[in-house]
Amino acid sequence: MSLVVDILSLDHEGHGVARVDGKVTFVDGALPGERAEITIYRKHAKYNSANAVAILRASAQRTEPRCKYFGRCGGCSMQHLEASAQVAAKQRVLEDNLARIGKVEPEVMLSALHGPSWGYRTRARLSARWVDKKGGGLVGFREKRSSYIADIASCEVLTPDVSALIQPLRDLMGMLSNADRIPQIEVAVGEHVTVLVFRLLEPWTDDDAARMRAFAERHRIQIWEQAKGPDSVRPFWPHIAPELSYSLPEFGLVMPFRPTDFTQVNVAINRALVSRAMRLLDPQPGERIADLFCGLGNFTLPIAKRGADVVGIEGSAELVARARENALHNHLPNARFAVDNLFEMTPEKFAALGRFDKLLIDPPRSGAIEVVKSLPGCSESENEGGPARIVYVSCDPATLARDAEVLVHVKGYRLMAAGVANMFPHTAHVESIALFER
Repeated sequence: MSLVVDILSLDHEGHGVARVDGKVTFVDGALPGERAEITIYRKHAKYNSANAVAILRASAQRTEPRCKYFGRCGGCSMQHLEASAQVAAKQRVLEDNLARIGKVEPEVMLSALHGPSWGYRTRARLSARWVDKKGGGLVGFREKRSSYIADIASCEVLTPDVSALIQPLRDLMGMLSNADRIPQIEVAVGEHVTVLVFRLLEPWTDDDAARMRAFAERHRIQIWEQAKGPDSVRPFWPHIAPELSYSLPEFGLVMPFRPTDFTQVNVAINRALVSRAMRLLDPQPGERIADLFCGLGNFTLPIAKRGADVVGIEGSAELVARARENALHNHLPNARFAVDNLFEMTPEKFAALGRFDKLLIDPPRSGAIEVVKSLPGCSESENEGGPARIVYVSCDPATLARDAEVLVHVKGYRLMAAGVANMFPHTAHVESIALFER
């Protein structure tokens, strides 16, 4: 049965919000201000989930999705919303989380960081599956609310060269003897080479290997293979190729990485985010700064370039080894690194690291609650050992808000500024940055 509803707002996942008999109803495909005909596909105790089957009165911010697979492929959720309106919605999500969860309000809302909306994605994990009913292999993202792979032949958010590989990859799967034993293809695009990492549950035969070599040479890519865990990843063909890397031209840095290392998916926004982080942090020669959850040195090395002594700390020994290599590669002896589990930080462990003038935190989605709880409080004697300025880069506004509550209401910091970076256009993902000061 279909219903007609007015869409009141947009939720944090990009769904329209309506009320049906007083019950909150999340409507996929609808925008605020619209009147929509909907069908409810799932009823929960406190809310409904619905699809928009017709838009009876459209929002002025509605736009025609560029991707012909939008609505079926689950890779994007907001292509029907004009690009600048997407960013404004993400800024509201950040503000709402800070106010509702953290009970804080930034003194300044930073302007949003924009970048390319299409062809921006340099990292992706593509699912692969042999489907007899489809007459061959499928390669791409999963369908909405499904474990099935969407039947696509291109992707508007992947870089154009990678999008152009989707159909050839499907054709290739049809020729491999072990196609049903390849569940995943990881994509990593560097400035000089594109790498595809094939997850293999069964080795290639000699004929398969020959086909893979021919595919790599025809499309001028490098193929890697992964037989087991991340440690098993190794180059397959060609054996000699340019190394993956990205650059931060403002700081004169080149950052080599392996295809399975964590790097940001959007090169332009990463550059803008690093630039903003450095302006907010303002590293100075003679200062001692910590970069927590440092990865392969994305923020650590720009801090070192500004002349400060910086210690990067990360839980992954492999990433720390890469960060050290990158510091050597860029001739930065004032960048040092250590391996530590920051999710198990304590006040005693933090104190043992020594005094820091400033701090940069860039945690995963789970945030940095143990780190912020371990910082010295705001009493005069403790404050001498605590960082005077903290820049917090977040990929989850809810955990940022949770940690901000501790920083402001327990540790005595002020939330000076906050804003979003549109790292993932056409998705509901919110990347943000915040500045705390004493």
